[in-house]
Amino acid sequence: MLIKNGLVFTDSCLFEKKDILISKDKISRLEESRSFHSSLSSDSYDASDCYIIPGLTDIHFHGCMGYDFCDGTDEALEAITTYELSQGITTICPATMTLPEESLLKICQHAANYTPKTLGATICGINLEGPFLSYAKKGAQNPSYLRCPDQAMLSRLLEASNHLIKLVAIAPEEAGAYECISAFKNQVSFSIAHTTADYATSLKAFEAGANHVTHLYNAMPAFSHRAPGVIGAAFDTPHCMVELICDGIHIHPSVVRSTFKLFGDDRVILISDSMMACGMPSGTYSLGGQAVTVTKNLATLKDGAIAGSATHLMDCLRIAISIGIPIESAIKAATLNPARAIGIEKNYGSITPGKIAHLVILKKDLSIKDIFFSGILLK
Repeated sequence: MLIKNGLVFTDSCLFEKKDILISKDKISRLEESRSFHSSLSSDSYDASDCYIIPGLTDIHFHGCMGYDFCDGTDEALEAITTYELSQGITTICPATMTLPEESLLKICQHAANYTPKTLGATICGINLEGPFLSYAKKGAQNPSYLRCPDQAMLSRLLEASNHLIKLVAIAPEEAGAYECISAFKNQVSFSIAHTTADYATSLKAFEAGANHVTHLYNAMPAFSHRAPGVIGAAFDTPHCMVELICDGIHIHPSVVRSTFKLFGDDRVILISDSMMACGMPSGTYSLGGQAVTVTKNLATLKDGAIAGSATHLMDCLRIAISIGIPIESAIKAATLNPARAIGIEKNYGSITPGKIAHLVILKKDLSIKDIFFSGILLK
């Protein structure tokens, strides 16, 4: 397949007029467009007046279409992966919630052994969001199952997942956190999350090997001039990447713009943090065993706490661009950066020869025209 005449988001993170040759499921080569109006053969695709971007990667979301990753069923994973792919999100690292160890073991085992029966987004990892979190900043996490970082438990979960766990959320002020980070830092990425940690505590966690922050600004102390907290420590740690929920609710547009300036577009990762109401009408849903009321794209617990989002990653990307983030920076933050964060950039995240041909053809208004999944044009 030859995709011609489009503006390609190349691995230099710029749009260039290129033709893309796909061989089987991979990108074979990129070449200069010989002529914008060149003739097309039966094995060619005309991308005139369109952007061509890598398929998006969401490394932090819980569900969609009435299903949750923690349901731990084939039906749930089929619905989730199918919907995500339909929105141009081609690789995913779904997140768990704070649940009993027995439940988490079953969820991890199921994901590791899942064999797709329908075409859907590729599950490239698991984001273990809980149970090693702070009670004071639990957010929508179930407090009944919170516990201090436990190396033996993490080892059991890693084994159950066949090492599919890529991210582990951790509150560094909890007993055993530093030891856990040091022991497993070469097997998973540790993400500071749901925490009361101050600057010094956070910095010590990064020095121990943590390299990520879960939904920056949310469920952590505020960033202030005398108490910079997690956010300041993350800024002072060059290897640390930070997540942003850009759904128009969690983060004020000014803060989104400021964060891209503060961290640079190499270190920001757009996430959706979507829950099962994503893609569904307003109503009452569940997250981590707790009732969530959803009105349009606002999801809240009974006490008013925001409980994830009802917005998928492609819409988060569009929102970021609409509030002033350069399109190149926003796309990088939803493709290459998340792939790097979970170590799958060898095969995904950019339009580079040798990588899997997950491509999204966007019209100039950023609506999806077509999707190529492993080199196959979806109908």
